[in-house]
Amino acid sequence: MWVGQYRENSSMYKRTPSRDYSNMEDVEENIDLLDNGLDKGSSNPSWKLSLPHVLVATISSFLFGYHLGVVNEPLESISVDLGFRGNTLAEGLVVSICLGGALIGCLLSGWIADGVGRRRAFQLCALPMIIGASMSAATNNLFGMLVGRLFVGTGLGLGPPVASLYVTEVSPAFVRGTYGAFIQIATCLGLMGALFIGIPVKEISGWWRVCFWVSTIPAAILAAAMVFCAESPHWLYKQGRTAEAEAEFERLLGVSEAKFAMLELSKVDRGDDTDTVKLSELLHGRHSKVVFIGSTLFALQQLSGINAVFYFSSTVFKSAGVPSDLANVCIGIANLAGSIISMGLMDKLGRKVLLFWSFFGMAMAMILQATGATSLVSNVGAQYFSVGGMLLFVFTFALGAGPVPGLLLPEIFPGRIRAKAMAVCMSVHWVINFFVGLLFLRLLEKLGPQLLYSMFATFCIMAVIFVKRNVVETKGKSLHEIEIALLPQD
Repeated sequence: MWVGQYRENSSMYKRTPSRDYSNMEDVEENIDLLDNGLDKGSSNPSWKLSLPHVLVATISSFLFGYHLGVVNEPLESISVDLGFRGNTLAEGLVVSICLGGALIGCLLSGWIADGVGRRRAFQLCALPMIIGASMSAATNNLFGMLVGRLFVGTGLGLGPPVASLYVTEVSPAFVRGTYGAFIQIATCLGLMGALFIGIPVKEISGWWRVCFWVSTIPAAILAAAMVFCAESPHWLYKQGRTAEAEAEFERLLGVSEAKFAMLELSKVDRGDDTDTVKLSELLHGRHSKVVFIGSTLFALQQLSGINAVFYFSSTVFKSAGVPSDLANVCIGIANLAGSIISMGLMDKLGRKVLLFWSFFGMAMAMILQATGATSLVSNVGAQYFSVGGMLLFVFTFALGAGPVPGLLLPEIFPGRIRAKAMAVCMSVHWVINFFVGLLFLRLLEKLGPQLLYSMFATFCIMAVIFVKRNVVETKGKSLHEIEIALLPQD
C-alpha cells in the first residue's frame, strides 16, 4: 500500500542535471536550508540495528591492512626459502605486485558493485584473497608467490571502495561519520595484526606460510557473514526493487524510520539511474568537477608522504637507537590512537574541519622532520625532531586525512555515479601510491631528507588550501539531503 503512495509522491520530484560544483559555499547554504525543509521526526533511528552489518563490512578493511603488512617481517625468510635471497628486484616485486592487482580490482570495483550489488561484491573481494593467500602459503617458488600476491592485490583493490560505499549507504546519518572511522581503525588493526603474527618468523622455520594461511580465516568469515547482512537499500532502489529496499531499511533503521527513508529516497528521481554511466561522463561530463575533487583529495593524501613515512620509519627510529620492532609498534599505536579519536569527532566537528586541521598538522609535522634533518640542531635534538615529527605526522593523518576521503566522497557523489566515481578516485590513490613507493628512496638519495620532507610539507599546505576552497561539510545530513543540495537551483 505505502509503496504505491511514495511512487506517486516521487513523480513530484523530478531530477535535474547535476550542478557545477564550483561554488561550495552555496552548496553548504543549501544543505543548511534542508534542515528546515525536511521533517525528520523527533528522534534518530537506533544505531544498534546497522552496527553488525557495518562491522562485517570492515573485515575487508582489516584484510586490507593485514595484507599490506604481511610480508614486511617475513620477507627475508621468504626469499631464503624460495631461492631469491639477494635479488632486490624479486623482493620488490613480492611487495609491490599487490599494487598492480589492487589497481585492477579498484578499476573494476564500481562496475562490480553496481552490477551484482554490494554484498556479492564483498564476497568477490574475499574470493581472490582466499585463493591468493593459499597460493602464496603453499608455493615453493617465486612465480607461485607472485601470482598469489597478484590475486590478493585484486581483492585489496576491490575491498576499500565497496566498504566505503556500503558503510555510507547502510549507516544512519547521525553516526555515518563514526561508522566511517571504523574502516580506518580496522585497517590499523590489520597492520598491527600482521606485525604480531610475524613476530615468530625469525625463530620458527617456515612460519611465513602460517602468516598467509591465517589471512584466509577472516576472508572466509567475510564471505560467509555477508550472506546474513543487509543489501544496500540504495542499490536495490536503483534496480527498481522497492519492496526489498524498504525491507532492508527496516532491518537497518527500524520500521518507523524505514518509511521516512523510502519517502526521502523517492525525492531524488531514479529516472536516469538506469542509464549506463560512461567513463567519459565522469572525466569530462557534468560530474567531472566533483570527481576531480575526489581524485585530488586521494592524490594529495598520498603525496603528503604518508607511505614514505611508513617505509622510512624503521630507519629514523634506528638512528635514535630504537629497535625496528618497537618502531613499528609506536607507529601502529599513533595510527590507532588517531583513528579512535577521529571516530568520536567525525560526527561532532564534521568532515571538513577534521580534514583541514589534519593536513595542517601533517604539514607542521613534516616541517619538524625537515628541521631535524638540518645542521642547525644537535644530534640529540635532530633525533627528537625526527621521531617526534614522524609520530605527530602519523597521528594527525589518522585524525582526518586517512579516514575522511573514503567517507566524504560517497556522501557527495550522486547515487547514480557513486560506485563508479569511487572506483576512479581510488584508482588515482593506487597509482600515486605506487609511484611514491617506487621513487621515494631514489629521491631521498638525490635530494636528501630536508628537501624531500619540505616537498611533502608543501603538498600538505596545498591540501589545506584545497580543502578550504572545495570541500563541503556533510555531517548529520542524509545522502539525499546532500544530493538535493548539490542540484542546481532554478
